[in-house]
Amino acid sequence: MSNYHVEPIDRPQALTSVALKSLRQHPVQGISRRRLLRVSIGGALLLWTTELLAGTIGFLWPNLKGGFGGSVKIGTLDDVKLKNSSLPIDQGFPGYFQEARAFIVLFDPGRQQFVPGDDPHGDGAALNVRALYQRCPHLGCKPNPCLKNFWFECPCHGSRYDRLGQKALGAQYGPAPRSMDRFAAKVDTDGTLTLDTSKITLGPLPIAVGQPGIIPPKSPVGCL
Repeated sequence: MSNYHVEPIDRPQALTSVALKSLRQHPVQGISRRRLLRVSIGGALLLWTTELLAGTIGFLWPNLKGGFGGSVKIGTLDDVKLKNSSLPIDQGFPGYFQEARAFIVLFDPGRQQFVPGDDPHGDGAALNVRALYQRCPHLGCKPNPCLKNFWFECPCHGSRYDRLGQKALGAQYGPAPRSMDRFAAKVDTDGTLTLDTSKITLGPLPIAVGQPGIIPPKSPVGCL
């Protein structure tokens, strides 16, 4: 038997000079591997740039629009009382402001005014007002002020704080590791309070009830 066989005319084993010339003049249609690689890298860079830009805008947007994460105007003490008209704000009970995610409380109820000044650490003594972040330092739940005892009580795990956000020391007062966090604050000469919610000062360590630095509850029972 012969090892030779006839190759069909439409399937030549080698390209002739005529066929090569035709390929040069009429390239194969489609996308080359080099172009595919360039398009893939360009698309990946475009996607990464878009995500970076979106993240930057999302981070800066609260500061641009004046919402939480930026500067939030609260108003005067009268404004705080008006917005929380059903609560004894003048007695030192905290008032709530959703737009700032903060509780506003008179530091010393005996002085019925906000004192002009700047408080970058949110202590509140100099301005006679303290702004407390609504987030419990334990797991992030929202503590609620109780009218019975003027203390904050966290509904999730029972952490308890005095009306100025100071955490009470002891297992019976819940597991929070520190007091409520505070916002930087500023009071203008006309008594208008503005918070900088981009600046949060961590609350101090708990204090035992009966020791200086924590305000005793008005009632032995709470709201929980």
